Amino acid sequence: QVQLVESGGGLVQAGGSLRLSCVASGFTFSINRMGWYRQAPGAQRDKVASITSSGTTNYGDAVKGRFIISRDNAKNTVYLQMNSLKPEDTAVYYCHTVDRSSAYWGQGTQVTVSS
Repeated sequence: QVQLVESGGGLVQAGGSLRLSCVASGFTFSINRMGWYRQAPGAQRDKVASITSSGTTNYGDAVKGRFIISRDNAKNTVYLQMNSLKPEDTAVYYCHTVDRSSAYWGQGTQVTVSS
């Protein structure tokens, strides 16, 4: 079955950096678009970034120029490099994919940015 396992979250000061990882299994990772979403308390889940099988990336306006999404197909892993973090980036970050018309989510990893 499809599994997405995130890691790399934590507590960081404003201006700092974190790198999130999502290890995928149960589907053909190399052909799937992968995405990162985030959800702050009391807010909706928003798209952060996505990357296609060919490496084309797309970013939400709030993170453009600060975050970088990448993938390593040999390791079935998608990354999110987060730089110049702000307190408003505090949220649970989720890995996402769609496989055979079904959406899948990881369990999420908490990112907390202190001011």
